[in-house]
Amino acid sequence: MSTDAEFADTRHIPPIPPQPPRRPAAAAAPGPAEDPQTAVLRRMPPEPPMPPSPPAAPAGPGAHSAPPRPTAPPRVQPPAASAPLPPRPDRAPGSPAPGPPAPGTAPPTAFRDTAAFHLAHSQDLWSGPGERGTGSGTPRTREPASATPSTAPGSVPPAPPAERPAPVPWPRTPLPPHGAVPAPGAPAAPARRRPGARVLTAAACLILGIGLIGGAAAGSRLTEDASGAAPTAEAVFAKGRDVWHDTPVDTLFPRVVDGLGVGPGGADRTWTRIAVAPDSGCTGAYAPKLAAALAPAGCVRLLRATYVDATHSAVITVGAQTTKADPAGMMALNARFSTKNLGIRTDLMPLPYAAKGTPAADFGRAQRASWTVRVLTDLPAVVYAVSGFADGRTFTEPQPAEAAVRPGTTTAPAESGLGHDAKDLADRIEADFRKAAGGSPARTEEASS
Repeated sequence: MSTDAEFADTRHIPPIPPQPPRRPAAAAAPGPAEDPQTAVLRRMPPEPPMPPSPPAAPAGPGAHSAPPRPTAPPRVQPPAASAPLPPRPDRAPGSPAPGPPAPGTAPPTAFRDTAAFHLAHSQDLWSGPGERGTGSGTPRTREPASATPSTAPGSVPPAPPAERPAPVPWPRTPLPPHGAVPAPGAPAAPARRRPGARVLTAAACLILGIGLIGGAAAGSRLTEDASGAAPTAEAVFAKGRDVWHDTPVDTLFPRVVDGLGVGPGGADRTWTRIAVAPDSGCTGAYAPKLAAALAPAGCVRLLRATYVDATHSAVITVGAQTTKADPAGMMALNARFSTKNLGIRTDLMPLPYAAKGTPAADFGRAQRASWTVRVLTDLPAVVYAVSGFADGRTFTEPQPAEAAVRPGTTTAPAESGLGHDAKDLADRIEADFRKAAGGSPARTEEASS
């Protein structure tokens, strides 16, 4: 047999500690019997520190060598697969059975050496029960926020985290319903601002402007209606007495007169004004017989102008005499000229206005070729026209304009167009006088020759 001295220098291997008693299983976690596929793991206790080795004894001649230290614990052969595993008791032999927990205390947590238990308590396994909590499920107590962490001398303390409170929305004060009476002690509703003086002034100006615009539009409408209405014959006759001094000369005697299709065979004619005689009385403006024939109507003013055609070969003098007669006197004069054919008598031809320095400078009594005299009944006026050649040629047989414009007439005044010149220019001046008096420019029935 060997003695202890033989193994004095041999390191002893501590024995494996016994398995701790098993804790009762929790109701929520399934056991190995309920979940056979869960792997059962046990907690390995830390290896205790190794004791110092005693000094080795000197090897003598009769000393025996120590056996070598095993590098791994001996393996335990698992039972055969056919042999069933014995049931594992819930508690160690000899320990009392766990009773019901006391009132007000948390039930003890059973130690389950399973994967689910390790996942749930992984922080306890790594950090220890002092930081996370105890095995009984008590949570770790956090340090108060006011505690200042210890810092090493000379180090800069960490800055506190910037915590900004969330903005609180400003509550909107609901307006009371219209007509509601506030309760006693309730805050008064904000008073409404009354419109200022500028707003009131602007509103008044806007209303006044709209009124003025509306009034102007209404007045314009009434004026248009009044001007659009046909004036009475008495009003036209009364206004015709003042046409000679109320109407510009260019309106009564235009500078250029276009006659479209009024010439011989429907040819276009154009006449240009070359002279305007000063307004005057009738003395010396007519031949003695014509002056006697017009004397019953009286004479207020006589207006005259002379035109030349586009070829400068024909000259025409037109005149308008404003009379003193009333409508009845003008009707009587018109009847006398019509019944006695005073308009076609050669001894009653009007005289031309021969302005010096114009193509009508040689237009005298002998050069008269055609004429017309018209006694108006709707106006106190007598309109006439007389035409001739601008080269001074004479006519022994002048012809009235109404006869010269008849189709098929072969006389010199008809073929030369002098009859058309006298008639058409008289028509134009007559229409201008009627328009200036407010009447219709259309020609009415009056005596003409």
